Amino acid sequence: MTVSPLPSPLPLPSSDSPIGFSQLNLAPALERAVASAGYETPTPIQAQAIPHLLAGRDVLGCAQTGTGKTAAFALPILDRLSRQGRAPGARGPRALVLAPTRELAQQIADGFRDYGRNLTIRGAVIFGGVGQGPQVEALRRDTDVIVATPGRLLDLMGQGHARFDALEVLVLDEADRMLDMGFIDPIRQIIKALPRRRQNLMFSATMPAEIRKLAGSILVDPVEVAVAPVASTADKVAQWVLHVAHDDKRALLREVLRDPAMTRVLVFTRTKRGANRVAEELDRNGVRAEAIHGNKSQNARQRALDGFKGGRTRVLVATDIAARGIDVDGVSHVINFEIPDEPETYVHRIGRTARAGAAGVALSFCGGDERTALRDIERLIRKSVQVVEDHPFVSNRGESDGKSGRQAGGDRGSAGGARGRRARGAASNRAPYARA
Repeated sequence: MTVSPLPSPLPLPSSDSPIGFSQLNLAPALERAVASAGYETPTPIQAQAIPHLLAGRDVLGCAQTGTGKTAAFALPILDRLSRQGRAPGARGPRALVLAPTRELAQQIADGFRDYGRNLTIRGAVIFGGVGQGPQVEALRRDTDVIVATPGRLLDLMGQGHARFDALEVLVLDEADRMLDMGFIDPIRQIIKALPRRRQNLMFSATMPAEIRKLAGSILVDPVEVAVAPVASTADKVAQWVLHVAHDDKRALLREVLRDPAMTRVLVFTRTKRGANRVAEELDRNGVRAEAIHGNKSQNARQRALDGFKGGRTRVLVATDIAARGIDVDGVSHVINFEIPDEPETYVHRIGRTARAGAAGVALSFCGGDERTALRDIERLIRKSVQVVEDHPFVSNRGESDGKSGRQAGGDRGSAGGARGRRARGAASNRAPYARA
């Protein structure tokens, strides 16, 4: 059940009439925080969602990563909490945000902290991989906003540490990724413990049937907002595919990284072991690289992410789950070292670049046994990914498995022989696919 509308909601903006944050009727303290962050105009998802959320409506939002979703729900939640006091005697958080990964949970918590800097609203983040003591204390002292991963929160609930008498707003972020990670049952268990009377928000980059079914069981008379076609890729991402035998992928990665245009690069692998191997080999060859995945401690993951954000690490090699919380401006390139099995994952991956209006490049290394997955991606995004016809390790697109460089090009005669060596010498100067 949704809550009663809050006073004086802003009339919905027309699509051809851009608005500024000053027109959203946010609390003055929030307007100051937004202005100090240098933002004047809401992103499309913010402009569409915030008025509905201020009016107390349930919202189902579909938007690509990097479109400003955190502010789209954080600002109206903070506005609500600042205008209305906690109900007498009510215990527990007033707003609960569920996110699939530790990194994303931390990113959201940071957003609430930054936007709420001028308010007396307390927040905390709850996830696994670290001691639970401070998290238990945060739940006991009636923290206003809790951002949590489902697994750790359900564990603390089972220990009797969490109460939700005061809960007013529930947010499910990256719902499609939580579905992929098997969190739907834990989410349903958590929801059973929440008050029935609350405002519900769900955000997802894609809208498969399972997500719509979940939305139907949680949201009440929701408003749907979408800022791009479902499963579309960002307009400013230049997409290229490089056909290459599996055994040549690491050499190809070293080769393309010779281009100075590749300033901040996010490389995706399918496995944690693969991420470690790629990062270690790059480091041995003089390319500053770190791996980030679920087997790393939270401190190690945070150090790797901080190094990437701060420019000390040029290449971050990540698995899909670990990368969901990576929200870093200025990622020049995304490289799919391995093509993902799920086409939607491709959309998530390349959404890490071309953020905030910038341009970006996505390169996909496609082995012989990955071409079916590539075709599935092209069907999903409704366009062909442009092929790099000439690179030092090009393989025959007709080969069946691509597992051996010698099968693809004999003794590297066509792929890495004389022509390959000549191409290698000029790659860093030519490589048009390395530039947006």
